[in-house]
Amino acid sequence: MDSDRRRLIAGTALHVLATAGGRGLTHRAVDAAASLPAGSTSYYFRTRSALLHACLDDVLVQDLADLDLMQPLVSAADADALEEALADVVVSWLTTGRERHLARFELSLEALRRPDLAELLHHGREALRVRVAESLASLDVADAAERAEWLVACIDGIVFDRITGAHATAPVRRGEILSMVRRLGALK
Repeated sequence: MDSDRRRLIAGTALHVLATAGGRGLTHRAVDAAASLPAGSTSYYFRTRSALLHACLDDVLVQDLADLDLMQPLVSAADADALEEALADVVVSWLTTGRERHLARFELSLEALRRPDLAELLHHGREALRVRVAESLASLDVADAAERAEWLVACIDGIVFDRITGAHATAPVRRGEILSMVRRLGALK
């Protein structure tokens, strides 16, 4: 029950962060959005910092889970299958995961002023890079770790552009995303 309530609050806090921005993330706003009694969020996450950490933990768990779903498609396949799987992840992040990634960008801005949050964000993104590097290494891609670092950075840029940038209102087309992933050229 306790862990269920924590997950509910963290997920709701992500929603509040994505929809109301960093200034709108308050314990009271999370209580209201989750339809919880006043004080519930502060009971589980005493400080705003603890609430931000819960949000970041939730983002990272979901991102890694997305990559874990991709792994079986890749492990026995080839670079084309990895490109297809990465395109599917990016499409998912731009559609059903859009709110989560908007919240991640808000967390990134918060991390500029909060070294503790910056450290967690860095470790989480590093875990993501490691997962991608493992996928590349399983395909015998040369310099898998370095390529993974750039591939993740480029995908982050694509996601940022499609959520908050010049192409934020453009429709998400899987073929276009797949073409972008292939043009990155990191997989062959």
